[in-house]
Amino acid sequence: MSETELEEGMISAAARFDRALARLGTSARDLNTRLQRQQRMEVDTQRLVHERARLATELDKTAARAKRLDDSAHEVSRRLVEAMETVRSVLEKAE
Repeated sequence: MSETELEEGMISAAARFDRALARLGTSARDLNTRLQRQQRMEVDTQRLVHERARLATELDKTAARAKRLDDSAHEVSRRLVEAMETVRSVLEKAE
């Protein structure tokens, strides 16, 4: 192998090596970008999980309060009916 061929081979190998390093650098940057994006998604997911749990607790409390109000309204209605019946009974006796 002549010196010129050896030199051309070295230049060619160096060029291939430079291209490989450039691709490696690009791949490393892309991977880093994807990892950062994934970390942000994990943080957002955790935030959503906590928010969902908070909202579920709030909904449970609100549903319990609504049931108590409904039960109270039913009891008031029952007492009003009893009171009206008592008034009617008294009025009928007075006639």
